Amino acid sequence: MRVTGNYFSQAFVNQVNSLSGRQQRLQNEISTGQRISAPEDDPAAVQRTLDLQANQKAVTQYGNNIATLQTRVTSSFNAITAVKTVSDRAGEIATLADGTRSPDDLKTYATEVTQMIKQAVQSMNGKDGDSYLFGGTQTNQPPFVMTTDADGNVTGVTYQGNSSVADKEIASGVTVTADVPGANTSGTGAHGVITDSRTGADFFNHLISLQNHLLAGDSSAVQTTDAPALRSDENNLISQISNNGGVQTQLETAQTSNTKNSTDLTQMVSTQADADITDTIVQLNQAQYAYQAALQSGAGIMQKSLLDYLP
Repeated sequence: MRVTGNYFSQAFVNQVNSLSGRQQRLQNEISTGQRISAPEDDPAAVQRTLDLQANQKAVTQYGNNIATLQTRVTSSFNAITAVKTVSDRAGEIATLADGTRSPDDLKTYATEVTQMIKQAVQSMNGKDGDSYLFGGTQTNQPPFVMTTDADGNVTGVTYQGNSSVADKEIASGVTVTADVPGANTSGTGAHGVITDSRTGADFFNHLISLQNHLLAGDSSAVQTTDAPALRSDENNLISQISNNGGVQTQLETAQTSNTKNSTDLTQMVSTQADADITDTIVQLNQAQYAYQAALQSGAGIMQKSLLDYLP
């Protein structure tokens, strides 16, 4: 087959351009650390990388949700344990206020109970940032409102939240709530911390009753009415603390799993997109050698004349 000079020249230019482009691509891989700079470099790998990055974005959001829930559930735990401390002392007072105590002793206990009610209301009106903890989904206002008489005694504590709770997704298809309502008299849903119709808990009203019976010097009512009622409140608070601990454990487990998923996805993205620097350097050296060899051989051939082929 007859090969024209023009054909050789064009083929030579194409080969040199190809080798030059390969060098440029390899040099770019080394400088950026990425073997893919455009979709056409490896369409299948690009699609896999995009899918992995979408998963990474979801995992990052799960991590943010877990962190938010952990902060909130810890704040709730602190508030509930503070109320449990009040409950423990109220139970002690109900036991101490028997028929052997003088009216002055009972009034002293009543004054302490009044302060305890105010302290518990303050705990239950706690916030996580700008969001109230125990108002259900009504997070923009204090869940409990207290009223007092002219003497400073507590006459009532009203709940102005609801019994609904919000949740967040911590993994695909897995949702968790860190919230519990302050009160729930519906008979369904999350149990209320202070008031719950299913457990007989009605802590603030029971404390007010204890306060009033102590002020009246009615030790019998304290023993027969207030003490049993306070035990129901105590049991409810113990259950709340236990449930809170379960949520904390679930979130810790989810955080560990989420961290591992994030690390695995990062490695998988790296496998798809990152350049193997050592191998790329070897390929670049080979491309440079081939490029120089092509230039030298091509220049030698193109410099020959017809006289070189005469005998």
